[in-house]
Amino acid sequence: MDPEDNRRIWAGRSGAYSPEYYAHIGHNEVSETLASVLEYYANEDASILELGCGSGRHLAHLLDAGYTDLAGIDINDDSFEVMADEYPRLAEEGTFLSGAIEDLLPEYPENAYDVVYSVETLQHVHPDDAWVFEELTRITGDLLITAENEGNRPNRGPDADDVSYVDDEFPLFHRDWKAVFTDLGLAQLLVERTKRDTIRVFRVP
Repeated sequence: MDPEDNRRIWAGRSGAYSPEYYAHIGHNEVSETLASVLEYYANEDASILELGCGSGRHLAHLLDAGYTDLAGIDINDDSFEVMADEYPRLAEEGTFLSGAIEDLLPEYPENAYDVVYSVETLQHVHPDDAWVFEELTRITGDLLITAENEGNRPNRGPDADDVSYVDDEFPLFHRDWKAVFTDLGLAQLLVERTKRDTIRVFRVP
């Protein structure tokens, strides 16, 4: 699968793993961890960007927690129609762009947001597009948070398989996110493993 095909899958996604699918699930333990991390490490007026925001279930939880300077990017146009139905306050108060992060991030200025985070989004970035991780560090002013599947083995991390397939349909590219972002100059503050993902919090020096 080449990068364009990989992006096309998510741009037109419906049914399982679509914006509507996740809206019906609602916020989860990752949403709660994000709110706890921001309460401890970020200011109340922090500007926050979610990559692959979907219909906004995590951002809606942050809005309920008192954060108001919220933004999101998603490649699937349906995300924002679902958001308007499921999270109308977020849709009205937040700032959202439709498109691939590979296309949009280079347009942002340096340190554009205090906090940038992704939940099971960076794991879909094709290896040919790995340059976008440097763009993430460039636009992040303070905290970068990743909640990604780092591999299906119990130890996860760099010795796990590089790629796996969900329902034999689309790939997950497993990476050691600590190595990815510390190699780009960020400092890892903490790591928390869930049954599904590994949450990592990085700070820009």
